[in-house]
Amino acid sequence: MAIRRFEPWDFDIFPDFERLRREIDRMFEDFLPTRREGELMIMPKIDLFESDNDVILKAELPGLKKDNIDVTVTEDEVHLKGERKEETETKKGSYVRKEINYGKFERVVSLPAEIDPEKVQAEFKDGVLEIKMPKKEEAKKKVKKIEFK
Repeated sequence: MAIRRFEPWDFDIFPDFERLRREIDRMFEDFLPTRREGELMIMPKIDLFESDNDVILKAELPGLKKDNIDVTVTEDEVHLKGERKEETETKKGSYVRKEINYGKFERVVSLPAEIDPEKVQAEFKDGVLEIKMPKKEEAKKKVKKIEFK
C-alpha cells in the first residue's frame, strides 16, 4: 500500500467536501444578482448611520448625473436605482485595460428605524448622494433620568 499525504481538500477521499463546495457555489449564485447578457451590474457602496433624530445614508455614485439616479423612500427602506451609461464616442486605437463598470443598478437598503418619508432631504455632490431621513417621533430614543430614593 502506498503512503499518501493527507490533503484536507482531497475530494477523492472526502466526497462530502465536494458536495459542500457545490452547495456553497449554488447558494452564492442564487444570492448575488445575475447579469443579463452584455450588461454589467454596479453595486454602489454605502454608509448608513443614525443619530438621535435622523438616519443618514451616503452612497458612492461616481460618474453619474442626477438625471440617471432614482431614489424612493418608504418608512423602513431606501431604494436606489440608476444607470451609468457608457460613452459611445469612438477613438482611434484600442483599450489596453477597461475596468470601469457600466450598466444598471438597483439596491434596497433596510433602515434601522422608521422614518418620516415626507421630510426626507437629499443632496448629490461630487459623486456622493447623501440622504437625511428624520425619524418618526415614536422611533426616537426616549431617555429619562431615574432618581433613586
